[in-house]
Amino acid sequence: MFASLQNLHQGLAWVMVVGNGLVGVWALAAHRVTALRRGALWWFTALAQATIVLQVTVGVGLVVSQDIDPPQFHLFYGFVAFAVVGIVYSYRPSLWLHRYVLYGCTGIFLMGMGIRAMLVSV
Repeated sequence: MFASLQNLHQGLAWVMVVGNGLVGVWALAAHRVTALRRGALWWFTALAQATIVLQVTVGVGLVVSQDIDPPQFHLFYGFVAFAVVGIVYSYRPSLWLHRYVLYGCTGIFLMGMGIRAMLVSV
């Protein structure tokens, strides 16, 4: 059970990093290129950000079920990424005119948080 949960956590980390990076670049490009402004962007953004929620949930399950002590900054980066998703969602209405830049920068930032979380746990 431990190995499979740990493998899931490691695999989801890559999905989270690549997914948020791709939607971040897409949203920033859509800010400049009107043809890239598709409804699919928001579906993929929601899916990429949902992987963060799933990643944190699996990570907490891993810590609780195995009583392991992960590096503190690994936990910090994971929970900051989790909080950023909620904060950006709450600011969405007030920054509607700049939504592509908001979600583009958020995607890149979340990608960076995921990379940092992976690097401190090595």
